[in-house]
Amino acid sequence: MMDSNLDKEKIEETVENAEEVKEETVETVEEVKEEATETDEKTQEETLEEKLVKAEEQVKEAQDKWLRQLAEFENFRKRTNQEKQGMYNNGVRDTIEKFLPVVDNFERAVVATEDKESSTYKGIEMILKQMLDVMKAIGVEEIPAEGELFDPNVHAAVMHIEDESCDDNVVVEVFQKGYKHGDKVIRPAMVKVAN
Repeated sequence: MMDSNLDKEKIEETVENAEEVKEETVETVEEVKEEATETDEKTQEETLEEKLVKAEEQVKEAQDKWLRQLAEFENFRKRTNQEKQGMYNNGVRDTIEKFLPVVDNFERAVVATEDKESSTYKGIEMILKQMLDVMKAIGVEEIPAEGELFDPNVHAAVMHIEDESCDDNVVVEVFQKGYKHGDKVIRPAMVKVAN
């Protein structure tokens, strides 16, 4: 039992010593902090100002980088939209170009049919109108030709005639209609031009 009392006393004494050491350490640390604070105040202000300037520069660089990336993304988005629209327009033009001979044949059939009251004529005329309506709905337009001034960008002159009753370079007859999609010519109009 005595040993246990001695052990308790030693433990209590050790705890008391530890508490004293702790208090002294805390006091010493606080004194050192106060001294460091007083001596380092000027240095800290200078360091803080330097850090602030550096941080402001980093923020500005980050903003500039962000703005450049935003502009780059916007350019990419515009470019891809233009490419997508271009591919769509090319697809429309290529498809319509392949259908134009069919439209031409329906127009010839309408002209060649003698009985304008027959159901065959009316059926051909309805199909032709439907095809022309679909072409118009997707932005395909007939190129104006007869009576217009000859324009080599949209007309292909296959014949020239001398005609005093017509002005020079006026289209007097259309052999084959021309079509355009937007500002792009799908097929130029084949025409006869007066000289």
